[in-house]
Amino acid sequence: MSRGVKEFDIAAMYAAMEAQRIQRGLSWPQVARARWEQSASLNGQRQDHPISPATLTGIAKRRDCTCQHALFILRWLGRSPESFLYESTPQQSGAALPAAGDDRRLRWNLKALFEALNDRRHERGVTWRAVAHEPRCPEHRLTGIRTARFAIGMRLMMRVVQWIGKPSATFIYAAHW
Repeated sequence: MSRGVKEFDIAAMYAAMEAQRIQRGLSWPQVARARWEQSASLNGQRQDHPISPATLTGIAKRRDCTCQHALFILRWLGRSPESFLYESTPQQSGAALPAAGDDRRLRWNLKALFEALNDRRHERGVTWRAVAHEPRCPEHRLTGIRTARFAIGMRLMMRVVQWIGKPSATFIYAAHW
């Protein structure tokens, strides 16, 4: 991709998760539980449903995951999204994820992302069609971020973040609902 936009390496994130699972001697259900317990206090208040082990193991088959699910994984690994960009170097590992206690859950701020995307589009004086060309997606996927309630795919998320030209941590916050 032009202008230095790199693809998010979902396989590398999965491999890091698998390596961490093996190193800790955990089954996939235990990994799912460990991820969920990162926000144990918040989960108890919200009565949410936990992450399914199939959600985690299915990443390898789907070759993507939602940007929100990726945050559970990245938090558990202690790594930034930028650390999984193809050909990234330690100097390009990105800003650290926000700190989040067990009463918080990391979330992407899709509203702020869309506003930054639209602002950048206006700065460059380009149409949505022109913007969509670089992250290689239909323009409705980009304009749909404005009304997205929960998530978009992580691979698209990281292409958009790079096109905006800001670190991913700019759009991630520790939510308490």
